[in-house]
Amino acid sequence: MFVLDTRLEQDTVSIGDFRLCRLLLMNDSSYPWFILVPRLEEVSEVFQLATADQKLLWEEVTALAEIVKDTFGADKMNVATLGNVVAQLHVHVIARRRDDATWPAPVWGRQPAVSYSEEQVHAIRNKLKLVLTNSFKFTE
Repeated sequence: MFVLDTRLEQDTVSIGDFRLCRLLLMNDSSYPWFILVPRLEEVSEVFQLATADQKLLWEEVTALAEIVKDTFGADKMNVATLGNVVAQLHVHVIARRRDDATWPAPVWGRQPAVSYSEEQVHAIRNKLKLVLTNSFKFTE
């Protein structure tokens, strides 16, 4: 049974589910920062996924990156799997702008997170509802 890592649960807002991955919004309004987590048990590396799931993961990551780039006006998309702190396999999809607080440096550990307000999360959900496909299921 899939269980989201407690650190991811604490640091994010659940947006919904693609076919394979749970879509989370990092609770840091400094960047449009999303995380995809395959809803599978005890997977920490991409190579541990079945070939079909690897393909589906990459399809969901690239589709999300394109949607986020267009929707949030990114100059560059950062896509990464690190897992040094949270071992559960997850993929960061971060929209970067040349005028963001840490450009061009990485976002990790540069400044304290600025939490979203409920209104901001609602606005992001509404933006995503306009562009995510019917196969995506939003959490409420």
